[in-house]
Amino acid sequence: MEEQAHILLGGKYEKGRLIGTGTFAKVYYAREISTGDSVAIKVINKDQVKDQGMVEQIQREISATRLVRHPNIVQLREVLATKSKIYYVMEYVSGGELFAKVANGGRLKEDVARKYFQQLISAVDFCHSRGVSHRDIKPENLLLNGNDDLKITDFGFSALPEQKRYDGLLHTQCGTPAYVAPEVLRKKGYDGAKADIWSCGVVLYVLLAGFLPFQDENLMNLYRKIFKAEYEFPPWFSPETRKLISKLLMADPERRISIQGIMRVPWYRRGLCRQNSFRLKKEGISPPDPAPGSLKKSTSSPAFFNAFELISSMSSGFDLSTLFESKEKKKVASIFTSKFSAAAIVERIEAAARGLRFRVEREEDFKVRMEGTEEGRKGALAVTAEVFEMAAEMTVVEFSKDSGDTLEYEKFCEEDVRPALKDIVWTWQGDDGSSNGDGEVNVNVNVDSD
Repeated sequence: MEEQAHILLGGKYEKGRLIGTGTFAKVYYAREISTGDSVAIKVINKDQVKDQGMVEQIQREISATRLVRHPNIVQLREVLATKSKIYYVMEYVSGGELFAKVANGGRLKEDVARKYFQQLISAVDFCHSRGVSHRDIKPENLLLNGNDDLKITDFGFSALPEQKRYDGLLHTQCGTPAYVAPEVLRKKGYDGAKADIWSCGVVLYVLLAGFLPFQDENLMNLYRKIFKAEYEFPPWFSPETRKLISKLLMADPERRISIQGIMRVPWYRRGLCRQNSFRLKKEGISPPDPAPGSLKKSTSSPAFFNAFELISSMSSGFDLSTLFESKEKKKVASIFTSKFSAAAIVERIEAAARGLRFRVEREEDFKVRMEGTEEGRKGALAVTAEVFEMAAEMTVVEFSKDSGDTLEYEKFCEEDVRPALKDIVWTWQGDDGSSNGDGEVNVNVNVDSD
């Protein structure tokens, strides 16, 4: 059977040295033959998993890892299987465990610990935005890549929203005792996201101290210390770090700091690195607001689309990807029609964007790029709005995401753009067509959302 598995892997991957081992699994270094990319392959024994009743946990780990694609999370590339083995093909992370940097009493300088903590919080926040709680955050599950950037791994104890009971809480006691939140140990139900924040607080303490905040050879004494959040700060901890850790290691989960609260802490924000795939050419510089009621003169006309041809081509299944994204990509109604002029619409979009504290650049007369000034889950949100002319008295406006988090983009479209532009919109994509009061019927183009 092992020979058959080797043939399966040999068709695509060249298996190398053993790099890790666990109760049910072994992890090997491998190389994808077609690309030369390094990967890690986790080999799991099916019979052992079945005997121990771990099938659901394996399925949950796969589901969770597929949901959380983030620069600071180890990516699952694919899952292969034979009759006896399951193979996770994962991103290879070459720098080893973060734990190695603090093992045997070692500790990190504050700026180094802050960098890893920033990356940890960014990744955990992204997990929570997708409904995933990790539930086993500790330095052994935090890897470092060749650029010394942090990567969360091992979602074996992760929880998905469907695991919550009628009370909206999780009830499974899991994790590593020294890193587990007190509410998890009490067995009365807990919020997985808040429990993750406690574990992040323990990790930050360990990185700065070189040892655990809660230690005792007797397990019940250890639990007692965790219940009371009973720990001491080493003398080299700065006042700022003491204050933040005190908020993270708050025994009452309702009083514990949230991730949004962490992100507002000056200590956390210091030296925060922004990694955007889109930058404005003149970052931080926006053209002055036009005088009220004035209109800018255009040197050109917007792209023209004949309304009859547009509607006819859609009914025949013609690909209009220049106007409408495929249903696999479209999450929200981000297209609207208007009876206002293209120039007036562009002005309103620019004014609305500035009101939302976005940087604005007019790329063309009828294309506007906007970038948020706040750091999101995947960097700052960047959006393009483009105006098309359908007929003499109708325009189409399309918003598209250039970079940033998809959920934040959906919120931007639904909660920010719609209210700000409501007085110039004739109809939004996906809204029901109805009479406009003048005997006319609104023509509506529908694109299914997934």
